[in-house]
Amino acid sequence: MDDTASLLALADRMLWVTALVAAPVLLASLAVGLVVGIIQAATSVNEQTLTFVPKLAVIALVLVVLGGAMLGLVGDFMTEIFARIAGIGQ
Repeated sequence: MDDTASLLALADRMLWVTALVAAPVLLASLAVGLVVGIIQAATSVNEQTLTFVPKLAVIALVLVVLGGAMLGLVGDFMTEIFARIAGIGQ
């Protein structure tokens, strides 16, 4: 029973880490898409490729600014996983 609870806790933590790593990129992309969409609706410019460049630039900026924190979060999680795997064998 302890192994099942441990695996469920690990799966729960995995989902949280995934959400925390993906959220800044997705939210920034959503915000830029919304702003560009409003501008396109107001100016009647319906160009599909117009949203690509601003989204790409903002995503690159978010990854530069928050990439270290994201990588640290994933690294800590991987360290925890490897420690638990090593603990199972003992």
